[in-house]
Amino acid sequence: MTVRRSRVALFAATILSVPLALSPIATTPAAAQWIVYDPTNYVQNVLTAARSLQQVTNQITSLQNEATMLINQARNLASLPYSSLQQLQQSVQKTQALLQQAQNIAYDVQQIDRAFQTTYGAASTTASSASLIADAKSRWQNSVSGLQDAMKVQAGVVGNIDTNRAQMSALVGSSQSATGALQATQAGNQLLALQAQQLADLTAVVAANGRAQALQSAEQAAAAEQGREQRRRFLTPGTGYQAGNAQMFYGN
Repeated sequence: MTVRRSRVALFAATILSVPLALSPIATTPAAAQWIVYDPTNYVQNVLTAARSLQQVTNQITSLQNEATMLINQARNLASLPYSSLQQLQQSVQKTQALLQQAQNIAYDVQQIDRAFQTTYGAASTTASSASLIADAKSRWQNSVSGLQDAMKVQAGVVGNIDTNRAQMSALVGSSQSATGALQATQAGNQLLALQAQQLADLTAVVAANGRAQALQSAEQAAAAEQGREQRRRFLTPGTGYQAGNAQMFYGN
């Protein structure tokens, strides 16, 4: 009985030993699928990703700054949409046209020299009385014309005041609403041009008034010279006044 049990136990042990011998072949693939967690490597990966994200953010910020800079440059280079040049030139041309309408002795050096050698020169001792009277009348007409021309220039300059006021208002508004440095500079330059035009008008008025005063002074000086000549002729024996008989009352 004991021998039989020993044989049964040996057989069972033999059967059970077969799967154990084959078990390494079945379990080897399952052992290769285990995932190993490395904390150090994980931290390095996170830091690398954070650095990459920061670089992308910096690039985006840089692009935004460049875009803002380009927009500002475009604004600074934008031209002023308003220009007062044409109106200012028209005002100057009007004043010039009035100056060019000057009568008789105008703003010409050679013409002035000829006039002061003849009409405004020393009274001729050989000229006839009729010629002296004609010269005096010509000088009077020149003085009157000079005064008329001066008043016309003054009227033209006064007419430009309203135009200048409108241009100044528009230019100041454009300067205050300028979006860039170029527009502000152009508005300032046009304001300077407006000042130059106003100075030109003032110069024209001064010149016209000075011409009128000079003609009057020249007329007075020539009249004094002519008066001396006429007095000399009157006092010269034989050519001046001749005494004669005059009958004032007629008898019946």
